[in-house]
Amino acid sequence: MFQNIGEMVLLFWRTLLALPQTWRQRQKVFDQFFEIGNASLLMVCVLSFFIGGVLALQTGPVLVERGLAGAVGGLVGISMAKELAPVMMAILIAGRIGSAMAAEIGSMRVYQEIDALRTMNINPIHYLVLPRVVAIALALPMLVVFAILVGWLGGALVSIANERIVVSFGAFFGNLREVVDAADVANGVFKSFCFALIVGVVSCHQGLVTIGGPRGIGRSVTKAVVNSIVLIVIFDYVLTSILLR
Repeated sequence: MFQNIGEMVLLFWRTLLALPQTWRQRQKVFDQFFEIGNASLLMVCVLSFFIGGVLALQTGPVLVERGLAGAVGGLVGISMAKELAPVMMAILIAGRIGSAMAAEIGSMRVYQEIDALRTMNINPIHYLVLPRVVAIALALPMLVVFAILVGWLGGALVSIANERIVVSFGAFFGNLREVVDAADVANGVFKSFCFALIVGVVSCHQGLVTIGGPRGIGRSVTKAVVNSIVLIVIFDYVLTSILLR
């Protein structure tokens, strides 16, 4: 475990040192950005819409019973902005994109394509790791902003349509504006940026250390997803405790 942590920290440091090479790899960054962002947009919409809807459905009746029906918008808004959107989108991207990164780089490792890159004096970190980490660090915060907005819309529609809540559209977003400010959204976006770095580094690291043929690729994909999710949850607690201060 400690060896893996040390290797991931070292890989992250080498990726930071390679940042000046980003412009030279801009086409690969754009390709990865399109794959992460555009291809994940529909799933982000569906997931965030129903998360916001379920949140309103679960909390709305309880608040109505206590005479706090107008607080539904603020509760849904703050929960989506600060916690649910960044964490759930990061887990979604870890499962969809992190696994693909680990599989692709792991295949190149197993079939000696990475050795061929080194033979041609091409740094694998510059060519493989940097574009993926930069692309996911740019794409995930944008997806989270979109998820927050869609989640708010889902919560509002459920609050209007459910007969046990019956909060008007204006009342929902009026309370949301009172409770949620730009700092809360920035909080969630910052979390998502950190989670994106975790997913990118962990997935690329698992791909680079893959051994053992197709079975080894499968193990690397599983480890990439599991380790990413575990680290996302751990760092979510750490970041939340820091940001709340």
